[in-house]
Amino acid sequence: MCKPNFFKITLFKFNKIKLGPFFPRVVLYELVLINEIEQRAKIIFLSVGVECYGGSNHTLTVQTGGSVTIPCYYDKKYTQQKKYWYSEIEKTYKNTSEENLSIIDHPDQSLFTVTMRNLQNKHNGNYYCVVETGEQPPIKTIYEPYLKIQSAPDVSVVSSSVSGHEGGDISVQCFYSSGYKNKLKQWCRYKDQSCYTVGRTDTSQNSSVQISDDGRRSFTVLMTGLRLTDSGWYWCSAGEAMNPVHLTVIEEESVSKEIGAEDKDSEGLEQRSQKRRRRNVDRISTDGAAGNCF
Repeated sequence: MCKPNFFKITLFKFNKIKLGPFFPRVVLYELVLINEIEQRAKIIFLSVGVECYGGSNHTLTVQTGGSVTIPCYYDKKYTQQKKYWYSEIEKTYKNTSEENLSIIDHPDQSLFTVTMRNLQNKHNGNYYCVVETGEQPPIKTIYEPYLKIQSAPDVSVVSSSVSGHEGGDISVQCFYSSGYKNKLKQWCRYKDQSCYTVGRTDTSQNSSVQISDDGRRSFTVLMTGLRLTDSGWYWCSAGEAMNPVHLTVIEEESVSKEIGAEDKDSEGLEQRSQKRRRRNVDRISTDGAAGNCF
């Protein structure tokens, strides 16, 4: 149970600042008392109410012994700043890769990814993606996932990475446990937090997202008319449980080049086969002619 703290402070100005793992979330209430003798003095008492919560809205469910990659998007102005992965369990900040942990910055995409491997029950808990700001406040929490390690995850996907061709389609199947049958099913994009639910939602004149729930512990996401800008990180969720998925859209021109290269390889193979056949015919003819001389 959380109890509020009380203290006395002289206050001139304050701003509400989210400090992530450093301090509990606070709600400030001010009571102004005016001294009857000295009207200019204002003594302010602040009652700091601590908001207690068991986890974040993003609960990543991962199979025991498995791995997960977590995308942490940041504002472009933080491109040159240091990024950290904070573990509330270990009470440590990390920004370099080590055994079973990889932290990679992708400045061209304004995000860094954290990959955790061989996850066990001891890894259950809150984590934070943090960036240095180079201003006040000096640090900023940009994402707060809660990791839940389970032998049978509440939400899971067949593959955490999918790819499709520009103008084509991709399909992602998301599984959920029986307890989430009546929960809201969504397909969301990390970058802008846009979400799509069961039904059809047009994302532009050329592409759309459709989600169908079979009611038997799985739902399918179909994205059609893929655009290059659709590339990025998404998640499928049932209620608060979720699982991240990375989508790569391959440029149409690149696909054409690949097909062209394959065609050239086929043509080259056929030409080499024809040459071999001609050489064999020539050899037989030569051998026959030589036999006639005797």
